[in-house]
Amino acid sequence: MIKWNRWFGTSYRFHPLFSIVILLSVFAGYFVETATLFGIVLIHELGHVMAAKSFGWRVREVQLLPFGGVAVMDELGSVPAWQEIVVSLAGPLQNGWMIVIAYALQLTGVVNEEWTQYVIQANIFIALFNLLPILPLDGGKIMQSLMSLWLPYQRTIALNCMLSLVFSALLIVVSILHLYRGSIQLNLLMIAVFLLVSNWYSYKSLSYHFMRFLINREFTLQRLMNRGTLAQPIIVHGRRKVTDIVRLFMREKYHLVYVMDEHGAICRVLPEQPLLHTYFNETKRGSAISELFM
Repeated sequence: MIKWNRWFGTSYRFHPLFSIVILLSVFAGYFVETATLFGIVLIHELGHVMAAKSFGWRVREVQLLPFGGVAVMDELGSVPAWQEIVVSLAGPLQNGWMIVIAYALQLTGVVNEEWTQYVIQANIFIALFNLLPILPLDGGKIMQSLMSLWLPYQRTIALNCMLSLVFSALLIVVSILHLYRGSIQLNLLMIAVFLLVSNWYSYKSLSYHFMRFLINREFTLQRLMNRGTLAQPIIVHGRRKVTDIVRLFMREKYHLVYVMDEHGAICRVLPEQPLLHTYFNETKRGSAISELFM
């Protein structure tokens, strides 16, 4: 584990295969290219870290893998969507200025054209690939953040996980189809398999993700009330279970729940907090709202 200075305040963990890849690149005569590629990935991830730190986020660590990097954050739907979008875009933006610097170094004669072209191509590939709408890539996070502005959060994370699984599988198919051209895109296949496995585990832990969202909901509600916000009504029948109602909560909205009777009359108006407290009581979360509040 490598510790950086206080500004970054983040642990950087290298995958065990990282050293093997470096050694193989030395023997194969591609050490400069490999070291340059990992440097690009590191700076890309530092862009995420610095943007997250500027918003006061808790960055647990940056994992450097043989085929990329991942910045692990503690925030799961507890921060404004626009902050998540900015943090996600901060990585590809680093690739943009690295291209400019590489080209400037070539013009001044510090580096040769061959190295410059490699840096430019690597940065373009990393930036564009990371913008694919697949979690946990930057494009997938941006897609999820935007979708959470219009859909309930539970539906948002479930839909994005399913889409990411489908797109990851498509990447595997694309890499294998190159066999018909006489070669296989091994790097793309490895990354696609990693994304597929990662999203499969994310799918299996959706309930955990949603529970963390609800646990942090109190901080979100306090933020919304401090700045002043319009309440988003949720209209339900008294027979609806607490679990079903909580799944309708949206990320950037404060909800008032209107409970209707058999004749369509409003029997009760509930704020979010009592429903959240009831949901965290496992013996009550499966109960109808009319049994608890009417």
